[in-house]
Order: sequence, then C-alpha cells, then structure tokens
Amino acid sequence: MPYPLDAAAVRSWCGLALEALGRERERIDAINVYPVADGDTGTNLYLTLESAARAVEAAFDGHTSAGTAPCLADAIGAMAHGALIGARGNSGTIVAQLLRGMTEVLTAGDGSADALRRALRRAAASTYEAVAHPVEGTVLTVATAAADAAERAAGAEAGAAEVARAAHEGARTALQATPGQLAVLGRAGVVDAGGCGLVALLGALADALSGEVSATPVAVRADAPLPEAAGCEVANRAAADGRGGPEGPAFEVIYLLEAGDAAVARLRTRLDGLGDSLVVVGGDGLWNVHVHVDDAGAAVEAGIEAGRPYRVRITHFGGVTRAKEPAMTARAVVAVVPGPGLAGLCAEAGATPVAVRPGEPPASGELVQAIRQAHAREVMLLPNDADLRHTAAAAAEQARTEGVRVALIPTRSAVQGIAALAVHEPGRSFDEDVVAMTAAAGATRYAELAVAERQSWTMAGVCQAGDVLGLIDGDVVVIGSDLTRIATAVLDRMLSAGGEMVTLVLGADAPDGLAERLERHVRARHLAVDTVVYEGGQHAAPLLIGVE
Repeated sequence: MPYPLDAAAVRSWCGLALEALGRERERIDAINVYPVADGDTGTNLYLTLESAARAVEAAFDGHTSAGTAPCLADAIGAMAHGALIGARGNSGTIVAQLLRGMTEVLTAGDGSADALRRALRRAAASTYEAVAHPVEGTVLTVATAAADAAERAAGAEAGAAEVARAAHEGARTALQATPGQLAVLGRAGVVDAGGCGLVALLGALADALSGEVSATPVAVRADAPLPEAAGCEVANRAAADGRGGPEGPAFEVIYLLEAGDAAVARLRTRLDGLGDSLVVVGGDGLWNVHVHVDDAGAAVEAGIEAGRPYRVRITHFGGVTRAKEPAMTARAVVAVVPGPGLAGLCAEAGATPVAVRPGEPPASGELVQAIRQAHAREVMLLPNDADLRHTAAAAAEQARTEGVRVALIPTRSAVQGIAALAVHEPGRSFDEDVVAMTAAAGATRYAELAVAERQSWTMAGVCQAGDVLGLIDGDVVVIGSDLTRIATAVLDRMLSAGGEMVTLVLGADAPDGLAERLERHVRARHLAVDTVVYEGGQHAAPLLIGVE
C-alpha cells in the first residue's frame, strides 16, 4: 500500500538507498570512466548515503529522547546535511546538492505529490548551479529527466508514490541514453556511473513510498544488463587505452568550508582557474568543495582565504598524499568487536580492534580510519557481523585506493573472528593467510542468545517481549524464558552435527555461573569437546557461541 511522504518515509528511503547502493557499488565502480576512470563512483555514493542515513537516525534518536516525533522537514533536512558533510567524490557531492535542492521545497512540511514534483525539479536545477561546467550525458541529465517524468505524472493527479515511480522510470530511460550523449561513455560501451547511482536512489524512494520493494539491478551497459567483468576492469580498460579522455589533473581535493556566500562566489572563480570537475554545494554558511587540480596546495589555500576549511582530503589519482606517518608494517588485522572485553582479546592477538556499542554500528569511514591507523601495507578486515558486509566492503575499497592491500574476511560473528585470529600467521604469505583465516571462519558455526524487545514472528514461532531467543547462524531456532535452558538447547543442536571446540563469549548481562553450567553440560553430553570462555563485556547479546 502507498505510504505518505513523511519523516518515516525519509528514514525508510535512507535505509533502502543504502541497501541498493551496497548491492550496486561494485558494478557502478566498474563502469566509472567519467570524469576520471578511477573506479570509485559506487563506493563514493555509498559513503555519501551512509553519512546521510546516520544523520537521519541521529535526528530520530534526538526526538525520541525528547519525547517528540520528527516531522518531514527534520528528516529530509538531516538527510541533506548528512550527505553534505559526508559527500565523497564528484558523484557524492552532486547527490548531496540534489538532496539539498529537494529539502528547499520539502521543508515546508508538505509531502504531497505536487511538493515532490517541485522538489525533484528544484533538485535537478540545483545541480546545474553547483557544477562549474555542466556536461550532458551525466547524472545532471538523468536528474532532469526524472523531474520531467515526475511532472507529467503529477499532472495526471497521481499520488506521491506514483510520482516517485515515474521519476525512477524516467531516470532509467535517460540513463540508457547517456552513451549517445557523452563520447567517453559511448567508446567504453557503458552508461554514466553517477546516473546509475541516482537511478538506484530514486528506485529506493519509489519503494519507500509504494511499499513494494524491488531489487532489480540497474542496467550499466547500453547493450547488456551487467558489466562484462567484476571489479574495475571496465574503468581500468578505458583508462589504459585512452578512452577515459585526455589526461587530467593529478589530484582530487575535497573539503568542508565554513564561509559566506560572497566568499564562496570568489572561491568558485579561483578554483575554476586552477582545475576542473569543480562542484561546490551547500549554503547557510557550510559548503562542500570538490575540485580536480594539479596544485593541491593552491586549492586548499584558496579555501583558507575564503573561510575555514576542514576535513581536507587530497587524493592522487594513483594513490593518496598524506602527512608523515609512522613506518608501515608488513601486515595487520582490523577487527570489529562488540564490546571492550573482546577488544582487549583482539589487541592481545595483535589485531587493531574497532569496539562498538549496542545499536551503534560503525560507519565505513571509521573502518577506513582504523585501517589507516594500523599503518600496514596489507590488512585483513574482519567485520564480525553479517549486517556490516556492505559497510566493510566499502571501507576496504576506499583503503585500496589509498594503496593498502585489503582482504575482507567474511566473518559474520565475533566468534568467527576469534577463530580466524587463532590461525593468523604473519610469517606466511598474505594470500595463504587470507585463505587460512577465511577457512577457519567458515568452519565455525555461530549462535547467540538475545532477549526479544517486542512481539514478533520468527522461524521458531511467535515470541513475546522479554522472551529469550536462541539464534543459530542468524535464524531463531528456539524460544523460551530461561537463558540457561535456551543456551543448552542451542549447544545441543549445534553439536549434534559434530564439533571439537566450543567458544563462549559472555556479555555483561549474562547470569552468574552461566559459563560453569554450560561447561559441565558440554563435558557430560559431548565427549572430547573442549570449551573456552571469554568475557565480552558490555554488548548487545548476553551470550555468543561458536562451534568449530
């Protein structure tokens, strides 16, 4: 059923957009040939929307604490602000401006179909204002086509959901025409990468408003639905044979800037003379500046003259320039862990831990920073959570652009991470170490005990608030009221398929004596199975279980 365009819809939009860009990220990276064939457009869009989604969640949390409910203006304003401060790359900066353009209309609090039509029109127009030298056949063209289609749908007295769906379809059609509008795309045989991201974003909006979620991949080639190869082969091939256009500036410079309108107008002129791909977005004293230049220092100095630049990022189109840092080590492991107890355990094992609190998953930027702080040429990244797979993949991709060789070990639980760390040997080759760690994680079944927060349907039946849930590999398999009984039932199910080692990670809320009771149960019921216990400290689950 259709849903109104309100704060809840914006929140849903953010979540669906992040999922869509997570699915599409590698495919979009693979076709990134304009304006620079650096294979990072999908990753940059994901990081930008991730920042937007976190800002929306923070807005909701703030209202919850105050006992109020956010309105449409609060949610869409938070989304636009989050995208602005977290915008990455040329594409992310333009999307941030699109969202700001929509906000200018929707902050009036009217979520009608007509308001959405006007918001999409304003969004498209604002991108042309932000880009110094607009080029057709890019995301700008796709945004305009979306606004045109929305306008036609609104004229037919459609609701907001129908307007969003029309905008999505209009964008899809326009995207397929981009190879005929921009020569570099035509030569590479792909559509515009930034336009792909916008199609995914608009599809998520249509899904959020219609309640009908679809996961249809965005067609990235004019003649086929999928790229010929994974990774960045298309982009690399285009750059290698000269199809990426003439050689351009050496550096990408991005920073946030606090400055007035007049100073920013002068800055635009200054930066336009220094380089190309200039995009300046924002307003009300806060701006995001993006430009490609040969003289990165001059671009930063221009920002200093205009106001107060910060979060300055300078990327060489073959690596990253950085201040002097500690000497690089050969190899490191970065592991996300749910609680300080496991953080200490991982640190003792030689890993760089990223400790998280319940309900506060790390952003990919935090993972990238942890990889940098490891100061290693080769890094194994352990997300230790199935829900972090897209976030970790984006962080790994970003770190690779900075010259770090990163392997993402597909750990879906902290106990799988412990198993992977147990076989980690820095002395062997990187590839051999990755294979061994991946195999150890894959050979470890994982389970956890959780307490239900509300009544809901599960694989094991209906649970009530306060029930203890036993989950194996992410699925609820048993429901009850006694934590110890549920734990023993889960252990018996897991060990019925065999096992040599049981790992128990106790949360701060685990009842006293739980570990001893479970150890005795394992010794009595399952011969030749060893048990090891760790104090996990404060984290969401009272008990994590691993069976190897």
